[in-house]
Amino acid sequence: MKAAVVRKFGDNLDVSEFERPVPGPNQLLVKLVTSGVCHTDLHAAQGDWPVRPEPPFIPGHEGVGVVEEIGENVDDFQIGDMVGNAWLWSACGKCEYCRKGWETVCDSVTNGGYTANGSFSEYMLVDARYAPRIPEGVDPVEAAPILCAGVTVYKAIKETEAKPGDWVVISGIGGLGHIAVQYAVAMGMRVVAVDVAEDKLELAKKHGAEAVVNAAVDEPGEKVKEITGGGAHGIVVTAVHPKAFGQAIAMCRKLGTIVFVGLPPGATDVEIFWVVLNRLTIRGSIVGTRQDMVEALDFFARGKIKPTVATRKLDEINDIFDEMKKGAIDGRLVIDYR
Repeated sequence: MKAAVVRKFGDNLDVSEFERPVPGPNQLLVKLVTSGVCHTDLHAAQGDWPVRPEPPFIPGHEGVGVVEEIGENVDDFQIGDMVGNAWLWSACGKCEYCRKGWETVCDSVTNGGYTANGSFSEYMLVDARYAPRIPEGVDPVEAAPILCAGVTVYKAIKETEAKPGDWVVISGIGGLGHIAVQYAVAMGMRVVAVDVAEDKLELAKKHGAEAVVNAAVDEPGEKVKEITGGGAHGIVVTAVHPKAFGQAIAMCRKLGTIVFVGLPPGATDVEIFWVVLNRLTIRGSIVGTRQDMVEALDFFARGKIKPTVATRKLDEINDIFDEMKKGAIDGRLVIDYR
């Protein structure tokens, strides 16, 4: 099969022949139809994070495809079913975190496209116990980004504990942020989008943001407080620039909750004084559980979420990464294998 393989951190991906996998117990062999390209895939290929995958490996964790082979102990999928892979590829299912519904932080978690080969290939393996079932009748190009970008921001918005009618700031209107705007609107919240690019802010307005702030022009804390009458009840930071994390403190209403999703390089400036004085809550949020995935896909299947997408071919993966580094992508690029 053809696959885009990380042979060495920092090098271009090697698009070449790779051995087609065979499903083991609890596994499915899936023929890919589409795969979204996430910024995490770029981090993986560059070895940016403290916990690194081990080359050679195949990135990709927004894959949608059709079941072609079924391993032992699988009784709830059939040949021809449409399924996906996800960052939460599998977990132990037995530890304290899994028992409490926090399988995403299981110490034995396996991550798609990172510690398990992913969806930048013509075929992939998934764990049938964790693989998302794709709703019938949806566009597989638009479905792909829901499997990471969608479920990640959906979970993050839940983590803000904002209620319908509350103000929510989405900071960073990229592949995740433009979908976050839609989920927040669908959940009944009032949305302020913050970015440094006018085209990204226009995209946010297209998807339902009530107000936008260009952080390169206006001081975002002052502007958001002016718009919302005191600051946002919840803030989701999907941006990866270190400044965005400090700016979130200034944009937040007293007693509000800030959720960090983006992973910036190096240190960030977060003034603890204002966190304490205003009794703010700061949380990290990593993707979502299997139940979060079911809920996120349901919003999508009911037409509440429509990712902005464009398609490419697997051979173009290195060009996609170059565009990603430049911040030149609107919405999400999706590899189409058809």
